[in-house]
Amino acid sequence: MTESDLSVVQLTPGRWGDPAHPVDLPQAAIDALQHLGVRRRSSASTTDGVDGVPAGADRVELTAGQLAFLTGVVGDEYVAVDAETRWAHTRGYSTTDLLRFRAGDTTDLPAAVVFPASHDEVQDLLSGCADHDLAVVPYSGGTSVVGGLAPARRFITVDLRRLDQLVAVDEVSRTATLQAGVRGPAAEALLAKRGYTLGHFPQSYEGASIGGYAAARSSGQSSAGYGRFDQMVVGLTLATPRGTLELGRAPMSAAGPDLRQLVLGSEGAFGIITSVVVRIRPRPTERHFEGWQFENFDAGLTAVRRLAQDGPLPTVLRLSDEVETAVNLADPDVLGGGSGGVLAIIGFDGPYNQATAALLTEAGGQNLGAGPGETWRLGRYRAPYLRDPLLDEGALVETLETAAFWSRIPELKSAVTSALTEALSATPPLVLCHVSHVYETGASLYFTVICAQADDPVEQWRTAKRAANQAIADAGGTITHHHGVGTDHRDAYVAEIGPLAVEALQAVKQTLDPVGVLNPGILLPPVND
Repeated sequence: MTESDLSVVQLTPGRWGDPAHPVDLPQAAIDALQHLGVRRRSSASTTDGVDGVPAGADRVELTAGQLAFLTGVVGDEYVAVDAETRWAHTRGYSTTDLLRFRAGDTTDLPAAVVFPASHDEVQDLLSGCADHDLAVVPYSGGTSVVGGLAPARRFITVDLRRLDQLVAVDEVSRTATLQAGVRGPAAEALLAKRGYTLGHFPQSYEGASIGGYAAARSSGQSSAGYGRFDQMVVGLTLATPRGTLELGRAPMSAAGPDLRQLVLGSEGAFGIITSVVVRIRPRPTERHFEGWQFENFDAGLTAVRRLAQDGPLPTVLRLSDEVETAVNLADPDVLGGGSGGVLAIIGFDGPYNQATAALLTEAGGQNLGAGPGETWRLGRYRAPYLRDPLLDEGALVETLETAAFWSRIPELKSAVTSALTEALSATPPLVLCHVSHVYETGASLYFTVICAQADDPVEQWRTAKRAANQAIADAGGTITHHHGVGTDHRDAYVAEIGPLAVEALQAVKQTLDPVGVLNPGILLPPVND
């Protein structure tokens, strides 16, 4: 099985993943939860939000003039004002999003969901929304985990699912033009027919889209070999309330600042990305995955740093700490019973590189063979499915990530772990960590937190996240490596870049979006804040 064999998953509102393939918690996991003080809550599995559309979601919020404008652009059948469609487009898939969804919280409900079929329709929508007092949230996969779909005022959602074409393939330059609504598995399937791959496989792969990859600077699990998504993009088309930007005349240019990089990561605040031109590569004819064991995290960290700096890098390279190794998160169908020490996973798209194995051996690693690697490969998109049954059991489970230079990684890991442990001391947590992405000069750390839910689990996590954010800042890390900013990280992002940089970005937004209809409050605070 390869990624191009996977189907696009129509995510269930309020629950992650394919509803036809739920994950049951192993008994060992349930027993472990009890040791953490987790107890099933009476309302944890049956709620207004998951079982149906809650009361209040059927309220009509558009004026006759606004509705007429929207239908005039895309047609009556492509403007949805029914409660079910609007509820299904409410917020994203962070744990706090899911908890609020389960509670039937109808704040952040879009006034309508609009389904344009072309760049021109997106452009016409944006040009007219300012005149009709409608804010706009772009949406395709809807997999944001940082509050990126909940702006600060009444809004409509622009769902890009109808922009789902592979527009062109330049086999000489090895680029492909993809519309923003193409979902990850669909993009791989379309490219596979021509013998190519994009090589971008984030954990949200089953549900995420090309436009979302670009807007949030996504990073996939094969980034060691293929690079981040922003490194793959060589061109893009952006619709704004004031017109269209076509960016990317050549792969590289010295003609002023690279405006592609200004748009990538802008999270819908500057415009809606309607298509991208991306680098593609031939599909690999062979793949190899295996596990390596190191005595402790420090030894494993030294080994993966040496690979990142001196090579040869595999396509996939990740390192779990002692706790994550013991929990055996690499095998979500089992959990528990992991080996001692720490586990590294390496993978090659193409021939196995013996020089990589030689370096890992020299660094003190023990080759565990293909078993752990294949287990991780086959189960890597299943891990997020665990969150719903964990929430059902009464556990609070969430993730966060950061990045820093290599010299700061040990202190950063220790600081974030301590901050989370202290902030959640009333419900002592299990804090897991792994190195998820590596670079010559640094790496990303990805944390998973599990504990018992408090009486108000939303505020419980927000308190813990604030503490983690401060620890990241104090230890010299960035507030996010690949999840994005949204509203959850906005204040920390503002502090990270400073007031002058914020003012510069707000000037860009003012130019492209003078009335402020594009995802207001996402990425940047409103100008009048």
